[in-house]
Amino acid sequence: MQSGYDKDTFTPDDKKGDAKFDIKPFIEAVKLQLEGIPSGTIIKITKPTRENCLAEESCIIWADGKVVQNMFLRLRNVERGEVELQLQWIEIPGSRGL
Repeated sequence: MQSGYDKDTFTPDDKKGDAKFDIKPFIEAVKLQLEGIPSGTIIKITKPTRENCLAEESCIIWADGKVVQNMFLRLRNVERGEVELQLQWIEIPGSRGL
């Protein structure tokens, strides 16, 4: 039995993809008075459109006292690729907030 390994690695001249998404729904959710609602409650669902790079629906949820959004974004300007990211609002003591 033989094994093969992919020797392709990233180099500095490789094209880097980019992606865009609308942060407004997330900020609007942060401004809501959500204390007292159950953890795991879906606040808003954002669907993929031609204006965003979402690969699938993205839910903004109230989780353990924080507004959280998980998303999978399709990269643009490259042959293929996706990036997974999570937005989470964190209050910083002494900050002005929203």
